[in-house]
Amino acid sequence: MSSILMISGGPSPTSRTGVLVSHVEGLLRAAGYAVHTLHVRQLPTLPLLTEDLRDPEIGDAVAAVLRADGIVVASPVYRAAYSGLVKALVDLLPKKALRGRVILPLATGGSQGFLVAMDYALNPLLAGKGADSVLRGEFVLDPDIEGGTIAPKAAEAIRDAVDRFALAVEDARFRRDERARLRPAG
Repeated sequence: MSSILMISGGPSPTSRTGVLVSHVEGLLRAAGYAVHTLHVRQLPTLPLLTEDLRDPEIGDAVAAVLRADGIVVASPVYRAAYSGLVKALVDLLPKKALRGRVILPLATGGSQGFLVAMDYALNPLLAGKGADSVLRGEFVLDPDIEGGTIAPKAAEAIRDAVDRFALAVEDARFRRDERARLRPAG
């Protein structure tokens, strides 16, 4: 089974983004995936902001990205832009770190007007680090996440996105394994 990394740019576990991350994490675990969640807010601030790759926690975070077959990036949207936490982590990555990994972007925000942040801000950020398989993500409106619960219609859309993601991750893994199998021994 493929390994999945969830990157949470949420400010707290009880934030709307935190609730979304927990929900998606549960769906992926129920499907049998090994899921590791990286809460960027828990990384040491100074090494994160100064891009100190010698810091053990920062090094572990970058290594987790490089090991993952699939990555879910979850961010709140503020003023039509992704979280600074997500940006700080992505800035640490080598230039082509996301190449060959299936990426599912997820975002939460206060209005439909912020939906453009995924296409015009988050996706280009990921592409800048080599992401070549970014799926259509899901944007969940703040009113659809209340009291730690996701509204049924939003939960259904999230489940559909996670199902698409799981299929894409397994397809990418199959193709990678098949190429390795067909490659002549050196």
